[in-house]
Amino acid sequence: MYEMTKLDWGVMALFFVVMIGIGLFTSVLIKNTKDYFTGGGKMPWWLLGVSHHVSGYSAVAFTAYAAIAYTTGFTVYIWWAVPISLACFVGIFCIVSRWSRLRTRYNIESPLEYLSTRYNVPTQQILAWWGVLLKILDVGAKWVAVALVITTFAPKISFTNAVFLSVGLGLFYSTIGGLWAGTLTDFAMFIVQFVSGISMLVVVLARLGGVSAIWTIWDQPALEGHLAPMAGEYGTWSCIIGLFLINLLGYNGGTWNLAQRFIAAPQGSDARKAALLSAALYLVWPLVLFFPMWACPLLLPGLPEDQLEQSYSLMVIKFLPPGLTGLMLAALVSHTLTMTTADATAITSVLFRDVFPKIFPSVKFARPKQQLLIARMVTLVFMLLTTVVALANQNFGGIIGIVFAWFSALLGPVSIAMILGLMPWFRHCGVGATLSSLVAGIGIFIVMKFLPQVTPETFQGFPSWFPTAKAVELSQCLSTTGMAILIPTIVSFVVYASVGLLSAIFGQKVPDRVNSLLEAISTDEPLSPEYIEEN
Repeated sequence: MYEMTKLDWGVMALFFVVMIGIGLFTSVLIKNTKDYFTGGGKMPWWLLGVSHHVSGYSAVAFTAYAAIAYTTGFTVYIWWAVPISLACFVGIFCIVSRWSRLRTRYNIESPLEYLSTRYNVPTQQILAWWGVLLKILDVGAKWVAVALVITTFAPKISFTNAVFLSVGLGLFYSTIGGLWAGTLTDFAMFIVQFVSGISMLVVVLARLGGVSAIWTIWDQPALEGHLAPMAGEYGTWSCIIGLFLINLLGYNGGTWNLAQRFIAAPQGSDARKAALLSAALYLVWPLVLFFPMWACPLLLPGLPEDQLEQSYSLMVIKFLPPGLTGLMLAALVSHTLTMTTADATAITSVLFRDVFPKIFPSVKFARPKQQLLIARMVTLVFMLLTTVVALANQNFGGIIGIVFAWFSALLGPVSIAMILGLMPWFRHCGVGATLSSLVAGIGIFIVMKFLPQVTPETFQGFPSWFPTAKAVELSQCLSTTGMAILIPTIVSFVVYASVGLLSAIFGQKVPDRVNSLLEAISTDEPLSPEYIEEN
């Protein structure tokens, strides 16, 4: 059993003092909800780019993905990092700049705020509540991941106490400093992660015989087949395509905390530069992070299945010296804290700007300090709900079950209308297209999730000509993780686009407010006096 040294605890304590200091410092910058949710629209693109990258993954990458890397190897980079990087690159050309323009043109503070203009208020409310429920599951999974890391390094801390410790720290600086605290902490965290990640890579390469190990270890029997780009349950074309589509939506704004990074950019060109930096980091940095995980079967052979999610942490404990071990633990824990608190800020912005004013109109007329207090209380409630999910995680299938079987599969149907609604090409897609696509996507998810598995016995009594074998094969194909992610998103897209196309064919008029919105967010050029006067 590993015992953290005084030096490890000292390094961790110093790092978290810095995090708390950032929260206290940035609280001085927060004068109103605009500062709290969007940093006043004054954040530099490089800070937003790093924050977008760091906020895009959590300790799940060092627990659940480490377990997959241990058993299947290089493929985790192909189906996780590469689709995210490609999705960010695509978003640079057609999506991300529009978020910043929504703030400058329409004074939005929440990613869903524009939907009341683009569609209508009831549609906005439906998407808001579905998105909040989905994000509670996602953040709950991240608390589970960080609790596993803490209990591996400090076995005397129970899983439940580790969850409460993580939530408490994250709650403190997210409720105080808002988006400024999140982005500055992201940047500090990335520096710590860079130092600890490079240290881990150097130590592992030294253990394996030097830099040449990068290309020579793959011949070892323990890593047979681990260099294959397509392997395992997730290294399939259906899963990769599904994850690319989900990432195309999620990393370009469908995941609300990432949309906030683009909303906070001074203008559209800054949002594009931030996305480009994040895309480049996703293409390069995971190679550094994952190599020790790929080499783990050589360094820690024969790990039992129930320890695979702890494999990366166990390597840190075994191979890094005191001090660096504490630094790595600080990096792993804070990685999740920055992402979850960014989620909390985004969720709060949606509830505060889009939901509460419709239920409690008096919120709009409260004084700035009262509004800020309400926003912080909403953050508190959201974090408590995610804690409940974390403590009941086994009911959802553990970390991977929540991330893939629930969050990834449902993100597409919930975010299709939100992202495509920014595009002029889909201007004819209105309320009917949005609600139809949402119902279709969620409906097909429920069918695929809860229908019993088809077996040959299912077709007993059917005519002899019935293709029983093909039916069973099709059922098995549809029950794979890749199909569970891909199909709900595809169905939602097809329904959304088809209803919009029918509206165009039958000459349904696009509301003037929608045309005005799409025109206003299509360029960074200053708006004409005539446009400003008309709108």
